[in-house]
Amino acid sequence: MKRMNTFWRGLLIVLCLPVMAQAADFVEGTNYQRIVPAQPTETKGKIEVVELFWYGCPHCHRFQPYMERWAKKLPADVEYRRMPAVLAQHWAIHARAFYAAEALGVLEEIHQPLFNAIHSEKRRLDTEERLADFFAGHGVSKEDFSKAFKSFAVDAKLRRAREMSRRYETRATPSVVVNGKYIFSTDNANGNFNTMIRIIDALIEQERLAGSS
Repeated sequence: MKRMNTFWRGLLIVLCLPVMAQAADFVEGTNYQRIVPAQPTETKGKIEVVELFWYGCPHCHRFQPYMERWAKKLPADVEYRRMPAVLAQHWAIHARAFYAAEALGVLEEIHQPLFNAIHSEKRRLDTEERLADFFAGHGVSKEDFSKAFKSFAVDAKLRRAREMSRRYETRATPSVVVNGKYIFSTDNANGNFNTMIRIIDALIEQERLAGSS
């Protein structure tokens, strides 16, 4: 029995070596920051990855294809969700548009086109009226948009996004939060989006290892 236990411990170490090596590629305080205190997650029983973004951010626009490709291969034990960051008052209108799209059930149809309209088409979608016109171009009536945009549910989610942006100590977008414990942005990855994806995966593996110990 003792010999068998030694075998399984050895096998576990061998299996964990790639994980440990991947995590060792990145340094706390340099490539990611620890959130103190750690924040509760909305997804129980899974490792939560939250993307913090602003529709007006060109870096967020360029980061989207990387996150979309990553999300298509999402492991069963990981939950990915987006959260609009609210780091300035004028960011709130885009956060409200995000939650209005979510409430209307058209978020997937609106999300990337809204980025494209702002950054590729150079449209100024910075007022309720202009956003209503944009949503109308994607099949949402201005009346339905206005109701969702001004709804109590959207107000509540906007307040939550503003509060979590503060609790996460978000300083830039795009930023990624892993399991409520770690946050990093493009600055931590030297502006390299592929490196950001690698940091996400390394922190997920680190959380898996911590959960199995």
